[in-house]
Amino acid sequence: MTLELFLFPPSPRAFKVIAVAHHLGLSYETRIVQLFKGEQNHPDYVALNPNKRMPVLKEDDFVLWESNAITQYLASKNPAAGLLPDNARQSAHVNQWQCWELAHWLPAITVLIEENVKKPRRGERPNLEELHKGERLFHSCAELLEKHLKGQNFVACGRLTVADFSVGSWLEAAERAKYPLEPYPEIKRWHQSLGALSSWQYARAQSETFLQAMEARRGQ
Repeated sequence: MTLELFLFPPSPRAFKVIAVAHHLGLSYETRIVQLFKGEQNHPDYVALNPNKRMPVLKEDDFVLWESNAITQYLASKNPAAGLLPDNARQSAHVNQWQCWELAHWLPAITVLIEENVKKPRRGERPNLEELHKGERLFHSCAELLEKHLKGQNFVACGRLTVADFSVGSWLEAAERAKYPLEPYPEIKRWHQSLGALSSWQYARAQSETFLQAMEARRGQ
């Protein structure tokens, strides 16, 4: 079976998938989706993901979209790695935090990414009202996560799981998107510990290499 991952490496959604796949030691073929060129709108890609988003996993005739679903499927390929517990209650806690990422963490962070990263790239000025909204949402989520991480090395189950990859991947954009992280030492400690993982470093290198290539093309 051929495992293909359709990715745009700088995206935190792609980051978590790359890091999980590398952590599990899985072999896969990378298919780059150039979001800024609109490749997600190409009919061939829309046939894979009608949402016109990435990432997408394709394994022969099996197609899966949504990054958290992909991380769970990848984790199921190497259960001994423990990224997705088989215990029902522990698995539910992992799902809880992946759902929290989508329902709360992501909406807060995407406002800051839009205003501080995407708009400047398009030559637009950030909207101060939206920035304040994003910061309020961020603090609301970060306060919860900070309290939860106190005395904890991982988000769920007392060990590394796909929940850490899902929630932590968005912190890779912290500097570029100007997250107000100063009041949250536990979050920074936890993110730093994730950054020590070889899989995390691999995904980070993929993202940075891609970003550097993009900036080089822009400067030509």
